[in-house]
Amino acid sequence: MSRAWWVFLLYGLLAIAFGLFALIRPQSTVWVMIMAFGLLALGDGVVSIISVLRKQVALPNWLLVVYGLASIGFGILALLQPQMVATALVWLLAIWLVVAGIARIVFAVQMRRLVEGNWLLALSGLLALLLGLLFLLQPDIGVATIAIWLGIGALLFGVLQLALAFYLYRRSRQLTTVGH
Repeated sequence: MSRAWWVFLLYGLLAIAFGLFALIRPQSTVWVMIMAFGLLALGDGVVSIISVLRKQVALPNWLLVVYGLASIGFGILALLQPQMVATALVWLLAIWLVVAGIARIVFAVQMRRLVEGNWLLALSGLLALLLGLLFLLQPDIGVATIAIWLGIGALLFGVLQLALAFYLYRRSRQLTTVGH
């Protein structure tokens, strides 16, 4: 876990960049949102499936496979059918966020004995879960509103991922220093 700090750093930087764009240009964000989330979901799904095969994550395999397949499915659909996704964006995004939030929370709970600071991962999972539930409860909200909420959520998620990355980086440096 401490060697993967750069993955959280990358997710955090991408999330912050997306969040800023969504807040600055909410009306023109729809297409970018679909493509960006499609790419992120596809990449996250592939990494999740690879993690199952390599047995690198303490998450139950069935949950990681479900999450990976849901992410890959959303990613492919978003990249190949952006118009269709635009009309169904609220529902697809809500389901993806709920599954992602639950997966992150479960992972954080399982990691609580191994890693201090796992509350950052749990908090990012809670943020994703709450945002997903908001979209499920309010499916008729406009795409610009979604862009603004996603922008705020992406900024918060990005900051949490950066904090987790820096924590893990410092922890890996401490372990390396202690190991020598």
